[in-house]
Amino acid sequence: MGKFLSAPLIAAAFLMTFTAAPSWAAANTVKVTPLGSLAGEFCNRDRAIVFEDPNGTRILYDAGRTVRGSADARLGNIDVVLLSSVHDDHIGDRIVEGGPCGSATTTVASTKPISNTAQIAADKDAEVYVGGEMSRFLGNRIAAAGGSASQAHTLRPGATAIDGGVEISVVMAIHSNGVNSGFVAAGDLSADLAASGLTAYTGPDHGYILKFTNGLVVYLTADTGHTSDMKLIVKDFYHPKLVVINMGDVFSMGPREAAFAINHLIKPRSVIPEHANEGATSDGVVLGGTKTEAFIDLLDAKFSVHVPLSDITMEFNGQGKCVAGC
Repeated sequence: MGKFLSAPLIAAAFLMTFTAAPSWAAANTVKVTPLGSLAGEFCNRDRAIVFEDPNGTRILYDAGRTVRGSADARLGNIDVVLLSSVHDDHIGDRIVEGGPCGSATTTVASTKPISNTAQIAADKDAEVYVGGEMSRFLGNRIAAAGGSASQAHTLRPGATAIDGGVEISVVMAIHSNGVNSGFVAAGDLSADLAASGLTAYTGPDHGYILKFTNGLVVYLTADTGHTSDMKLIVKDFYHPKLVVINMGDVFSMGPREAAFAINHLIKPRSVIPEHANEGATSDGVVLGGTKTEAFIDLLDAKFSVHVPLSDITMEFNGQGKCVAGC
């Protein structure tokens, strides 16, 4: 004879199941924290984001100019550093802070010839994964900052590294990738590059695919135009649910191009606009007439958009849904 639960027991079991769910979900999310120049805003120089896996692994993406060096209290422990290109605003030629969100920020310190990225990697003893010839250059800079050149690793498209349980892959981006002569060791080459208005080539730049231990796949477009890989490789092979898309125009896709990439090529669940090169918000609200507003307005309603307000942590589940800090 079968056993049957009484109605009270069924109700109790039901309550226990669904009251326990939020606790489990909170413990199994990826935390995404933008580190911009002004807390609570999305400003013109903002690039940097920290991702934290449910297991505690912390990844810094494109430190740029707004992370206030390795002593920045917002960083905490950093296990992995990612850099999409060696351009000044990504590698970090100086540290900036303060000032109105839409205007030029105040330069606190120059980070040449080491770079903000290399100094952070050295001081945090973090592993660095980059494509092209960037690893040898960054390894040299990390060693000069007191770390080890062996911290920098080459990762080319089609390959995957695993660090702290997080899978890291690089994908194609269309962009230039020359390092400023100010980061080149002092001497005839550095002087000649500066005099000629040239940069030193460090191989192609790239975007990233991150797969976290809760199953969340994130695509970091970096500075790029449209590529067929956005559909054939990124969408059809990696299946990202969250995309961080650079959409500031001129140096990357503009709002219209970025919206097309989301609507028709990548089709994730959630989107974080980045690299807008504007004071996009005031009191945390997107301003009318901005590129950020134009991008959001052009997106299909089925995609969730989350503006990267500095210092405010968002949490995403394995399916790319923002469940906290949204």
